[in-house]
Amino acid sequence: MAMRRATGAALGFVGGSVLAGLLVGVGVTPVLAVAGVGTTSAIDLFDSMPEYIEIGDLPERNEIWAYQGGQPVHLVDVWDQNRQELSLDQISDTLEHAAIDGEDKRFRETGGVDPTSLVRSVASVIASGGQGGSGGSTITMQLVRNIKIQQASELPTAEEREAGYREATKKSPERKLAEVKLAIGLAKEYSKDEILAAYLNIAYFGDQTYGVQAAAQRYYGKDASDLTPAEAASLIAIVQWPERRDLSTPEHHADNQARRDVILRSMHEQGHLGDADLATALASRPADYVRLTAPQQGCESAVRGAEFFCAYAEQVAKELPQLGADPGARAAAWRTGGYRVQTTLDLDLNTQQKDLLALHDPATESRLALGATLDTVEAGTGRVLTMAQNKDFDRSADAPATATSLNYATDESNGGSKGFQVGSTYKMFTLLQWLVSGRSPDTVVDGTRKARATWTQCGQRVTLDTPYDPKNDSPGQTGPYSVRAATAQSVNAAYADMASQLDLCDIRDTAARLGVHPATGGELPANPAAILGTTSIAPLTMAAAYAGIANGGVYCAPVVVDQVTGPDGTALGGQPRSCTQAVSASVAAEAFAVMQGAFRGGTASGGQTLDGATLFGKTGTTDAADQIWLVGGTSRAVTAYWQGNTDGGKTNLRYVGSGQGGTYAGSRADVWRQAQTAVNAALPAG
Repeated sequence: MAMRRATGAALGFVGGSVLAGLLVGVGVTPVLAVAGVGTTSAIDLFDSMPEYIEIGDLPERNEIWAYQGGQPVHLVDVWDQNRQELSLDQISDTLEHAAIDGEDKRFRETGGVDPTSLVRSVASVIASGGQGGSGGSTITMQLVRNIKIQQASELPTAEEREAGYREATKKSPERKLAEVKLAIGLAKEYSKDEILAAYLNIAYFGDQTYGVQAAAQRYYGKDASDLTPAEAASLIAIVQWPERRDLSTPEHHADNQARRDVILRSMHEQGHLGDADLATALASRPADYVRLTAPQQGCESAVRGAEFFCAYAEQVAKELPQLGADPGARAAAWRTGGYRVQTTLDLDLNTQQKDLLALHDPATESRLALGATLDTVEAGTGRVLTMAQNKDFDRSADAPATATSLNYATDESNGGSKGFQVGSTYKMFTLLQWLVSGRSPDTVVDGTRKARATWTQCGQRVTLDTPYDPKNDSPGQTGPYSVRAATAQSVNAAYADMASQLDLCDIRDTAARLGVHPATGGELPANPAAILGTTSIAPLTMAAAYAGIANGGVYCAPVVVDQVTGPDGTALGGQPRSCTQAVSASVAAEAFAVMQGAFRGGTASGGQTLDGATLFGKTGTTDAADQIWLVGGTSRAVTAYWQGNTDGGKTNLRYVGSGQGGTYAGSRADVWRQAQTAVNAALPAG
């Protein structure tokens, strides 16, 4: 919270003699004496205490936004403390009056300490033997205590936080004296309006809710700028005893109402509430106006289907350089909060894809551990438009079989998934290297299955102990094929023949330039088996690689954050973009043309959208058909569709009925077509 320093005459103690005079004048000295603390000792203790405490930035909500209908829409809030900080002019006068009249009638007259109330408070603390005592604290003193509680909550360990909280809240004359001195310091440094605003923003209102705005939204479903006298008084009634007076349960209503009525009558006495309004407020009960509104906390509360994207975007946002120069600074900035993160998520497309997966790859499937994702990436920007998953999002240890916290679309470091073997979708990189080397897509290669022992690897001819002998998907695939036809029909042996004429390391490096990497980290392998997709890779990685070809050979790393707005409203920029020329535009264009064959009588037949858009892409099927892929799209956007076993099982998806009139593998082109049709409507390729 950026605060303006108060000007004018400073009020408060300036030394031990003044303290001594005040202690005697208001009768604190005898009270202290009862506790065994003489005036001189009190003065010495007072002088040894710090003079100043700062009103710092308070933790508040971070907001995550998406797009719907092309317009920004609020998705969820994520926070360390549920708080939305307001300036005083955003808080209703009624609520201000309730706070001052109910907690500190002489707030604007005293210098942070009310001597009469202080005597009563210290006396009650001593009388209780440090086990209790009445309030007697001014709003400024309460602010001091809340700041110390807040500071304790930000300590690094649980033990330190607990010790700090005990120190900030213990009942003792010494703590009261410390509050006195620090309250006087606050009154010197900050204006009354600043102190009141800070108090209303920092106070705890029970039920994990901090500050009047979050409390008004939680308990009434409205803003703190629009409260009735009864609502305002009920909020202020909570602060003295949140555990018994918050409005989260009807069991607390009686205690809240009793304190509320005291505050209402005080507002009336101070001329801030008329007779009729007082009568109306007193006649009401909390049940008449409490409208509990669940806070949208965390990605679990996002729109169904958007939870996995939300969790990924939150992780990315917390690590953006705009938040700080090092991890510690970024973590502190995110914890303090107040950021608005505009993500790239298109809710309309994502919801449509989630519905498709729910229908065709149901989370209720019990014959195998079935997972599925649809991920759409915009070509030219790397913006991730969708991240739909067939499972529901659940981080709990006892999540049902229909839910998981694993994000199948991303790397292990981003969502816990280890990726999946990509099958023949990896052939695109051999095709690209074939074209990079100057070879033609109309060259004829051998599609007959045969064992090959000798390969070129990083410029060296190597001989395998066990020759590589990949089988074709169908026994009928044999004999000569043009590269164009071999791509459309996904002939494994033909691609082994192509790779044997190239350098395996060059194929690997072409894939790497398009952002491809194992989902668990490290480098891609450069062995014969890798050319047919034995490496486990994240679906989002494959979508972004294919988008690079759609984008004229320029690969753009996936981006999920368009813009971050700081707590003060300053636009800080989005996720840094990283786009590089992975292959030449001519090579990319030629590969794009060759890979149109998959939809024109090839393995993705049935995937052609009815809008007539020019599509390119590639299917992928592992040897056991336990992982099924289709990655492709237009020059505007690429969608990766993956379905498969998530537990290491080898259930063949060609033989498991999907309940939609076919098998899971057999529905691949149809599901992808429906997803890409909506993408094409949103991003027409012309």
